[in-house]
Parts: sequence; C-alpha cells; structure tokens
Amino acid sequence: MNSFFKNIILKIILLDSSLEKGKISDYIFAKAYKKLKITVKHNIKDVFLIVLGILSASFGFKAFLLTNHFIDGGATGISLLVASLTNIPLYVLIILVNLPFVFLGFNVIGKQFAIKTAFAIGGLSLALATLTFPNITNDNLLVAVFGGFFLGAGIGFAIRGGAVIDGTEVLAIYLSRKFGTTIGDVIIIINVLIFGTAAYFLGIEIALYSMITYLAASKTLDFIVEGIEEYIGVTIVSSHNEEIREMIINKMGRGVTVYSGKKGFGKRGETKETDIVYTVITRLELNKLMTELDKISPSAFVVMNSVKDTRGGMIKKRPLH
Repeated sequence: MNSFFKNIILKIILLDSSLEKGKISDYIFAKAYKKLKITVKHNIKDVFLIVLGILSASFGFKAFLLTNHFIDGGATGISLLVASLTNIPLYVLIILVNLPFVFLGFNVIGKQFAIKTAFAIGGLSLALATLTFPNITNDNLLVAVFGGFFLGAGIGFAIRGGAVIDGTEVLAIYLSRKFGTTIGDVIIIINVLIFGTAAYFLGIEIALYSMITYLAASKTLDFIVEGIEEYIGVTIVSSHNEEIREMIINKMGRGVTVYSGKKGFGKRGETKETDIVYTVITRLELNKLMTELDKISPSAFVVMNSVKDTRGGMIKKRPLH
C-alpha cells in the first residue's frame, strides 16, 4: 500500500486516544482500512446521488415550472411562490428559505445530515444560477406533470444520498415531536397554507395546476426513495410451522426467520409454546404464498405489513417465480 494512504489510515486510528502508535497491530490496521474503504465508497455514492438530484430538480425548475409560474409544496413551493411575486431570483430564495431548516436539521437529525443538506441546497442554488435549460412546453398539464416529475426525482435522489433540497420534512419532524402530531399532518397543513396563498395571489387555476405538480412530485419521490418493488413482511403462526418453513425455502425460494413465542386465545385461553415463521416477499409473490399456505394450514394466523426496503438476505438475489 502507498505510504501516503497508510499514514492517513494510521492518523484515523490514532484519533482514538486509547490507542498508541506502537500498539497498532496488523489486524487493527486492516480493520480500519476496511472501514475507511466502506466510508469512502458510501460518500462517493451519496455525492453522486445528490448531484443527480440537483440536476434533475434544476431541470424541473427551469425547463417547466419557472417560466409558467407553477409552484410545488413545501420549501420549494414557498421559494417558487415568492419568486413569482417578487423580483428575487429563485437561486437566492432556495438558500434563504431552506437555511433555517439546515440549522434545524443539525439539531434534530445530526451534523452529517446538515452538512450534506447544505451541500445539496448550495449546489441547487448554483445550478439554478449558472445552468441554462430550454423551455420545453407551455401546455399547463404537461408543465404540471413533468415539472413535478423532475422536481420529485431530484428531491428523491437527494434523500437517497442522505440530504434534502426541501426542508419541509425536517420542520415536520421537529413539530411532530414538539406537539405530538404526525409528520403527515404537519406537511398537509403547511401545503394547505402554501396552495391557499397561491390561489389568492396567482389565481385558482394556477393553484390547481400546482397541486397536480405537487402530486406528481410526491409520487415520483416515493418511487425513487422506496424503489420499484414493494415488499411485504409476513408473520405466520401455525402448528405446521416446519412444513411452512420448508415451503417458503423450497417452493418460494425465499429466506425465513423462525423465532420462539407463545400463542393463546382470550383471557383464560390455553397458552402454548410455538415457533413463529417470518419472511419478506414481494407483493407479486403474495398470492402464491397464500395458495401454498392454504394447502398446508388453512387456519394459520397471518399478519402482513408493508416493508419500505430490504438489504441482504435472499429477496434481492433470487428471481421472481
């Protein structure tokens, strides 16, 4: 290994005051090197996603929304609304509106999130100030749908990179903790105020088209963040747990987790030890699982819940059947 990089790794290890240079073994060095490689790899991936998000959002702004005075929800909607009513450039407003959310994110979520968010917002402002995109169309419906699509994709890519270019979610998290409300309720209230203001100053028609923009952006954001596949976590309680486990592994081609539990019914019902089977499948495989399960244990107790995403295991390594 190059001595320059070796010295960097040694300095990282020595940041731990409990270690002295003479006590660093080859194992500790190799472990620190592996951690550094993983950190660098993830940071490069995050930067790429954030830059991709900046470019997508910039295209949505300048090629669709700005020239037609459409807005979105959240902090970007506030920026677009003020830009439509004043002569203040959007790239300035993006920073001014989101700056309080960067500081709030530092306190609510953490330092790394705040740094990435500052980079994302600064990059978006720079892109809006320097990049030029042609006005694609003046058709209101196309502007609303595709402007929202590219803006939502930009926000989604930034979130996948560990940052936001719309600080509304940070405010929603803070207010939900402070007042005990849900994050969704806070976001709805904020957007009602934004679109109500837009209807008053820009007109009902622009406000209605802007709602379409917001819906398109929201759906695209969900698609980018949650992925194309929808996963279902399935918990199965049955006396035929071993047959069910074998069925999931052999016929479904999926992994399972088996853990011990107790089952009973009512306050004085019988309580028995049992093994509980848990697996994660895609929604497309749910029908096949239920069919195979009915063959083994029609009376099995089944609980299903949505899973945002998965990592590791077999579900992303095996093809759908």
